[in-house]
Amino acid sequence: MSPTSHPSVFRVIGYVTDAAVPAILAYDQLTHINYAFLIPNDDGTFAPIMNPFLVMDMVGRAHQKGVKVLVSVGGWGWDAQFEKMAAEPSTRAAFVKNLLAVVAENKFDGVDIDWEYPNEGASSDHFLALMRELRAALPANALLTSAVAALGQNAAGYPTESFALMDYVNIMAYDNNAADGHSSLQFAEDSLNYWLERGVPPEKAVLGVPFYGRGTNAWTSELSYARIVAADPAAAQLDSAKANGMVYNYNGIPTIQAKTRLAMQKGGGIMFWTLDGDAPGDLSLLNAIHAVVVSGGK
Repeated sequence: MSPTSHPSVFRVIGYVTDAAVPAILAYDQLTHINYAFLIPNDDGTFAPIMNPFLVMDMVGRAHQKGVKVLVSVGGWGWDAQFEKMAAEPSTRAAFVKNLLAVVAENKFDGVDIDWEYPNEGASSDHFLALMRELRAALPANALLTSAVAALGQNAAGYPTESFALMDYVNIMAYDNNAADGHSSLQFAEDSLNYWLERGVPPEKAVLGVPFYGRGTNAWTSELSYARIVAADPAAAQLDSAKANGMVYNYNGIPTIQAKTRLAMQKGGGIMFWTLDGDAPGDLSLLNAIHAVVVSGGK
């Protein structure tokens, strides 16, 4: 079956981890939730979901609000498992069969493949084969998406032929270099343009934004937006601030809103990693996104 060609509403997609509390999630401001992560093994099986009761609670609450929930498979550090599994037809078939069972058991609305990252050549061919087999096997109303690198060499291995198989593409426009703050507005625009030029239809291009900061003097250091603004609420209006004795670059409310407007102008949605990292109340980045969406991009 072919995925839908145009979303009826602008997508607002939040990645959610086991740290989330289902009872307090802002379902009214979301269209989709990606539960992260289902961890793949190289034989086509998966590690058990850590907290199935949390997932069942979240999916039930989301569905009551008309929010779709997808299971995100993989994540950073699992490329070797994807590479080995996808290289063989037998293990791809096991992967598809076992993944469909997870979707059915947990009442997920679809699958988000987060393979970071297929290389050009054989790896890219195996990614395409996997996506074709998933598209053919998933129920007709199930969503199939992928999280992809922002641009450059890491993005080159996602084959153009796979775009038609996906309902939308989640562009991870963050974790660039420290010099640009790791997720500048310019980097977001460059990333969107890269995928649009590669042939992703605008309505399928979903811009990713971070709900966390990177330390400027320790690039591996990561701190949630919630903790950054807890140290100084005024930091919500900035993109750089000091917390825990270190300067962090992140996206404050003005930048998140500018990116939301950019995504509404050029794409079909916005997503973020992760909802768990948002701050409450007036400092919330999701509130900031919602305000732009309901205003029609103003």
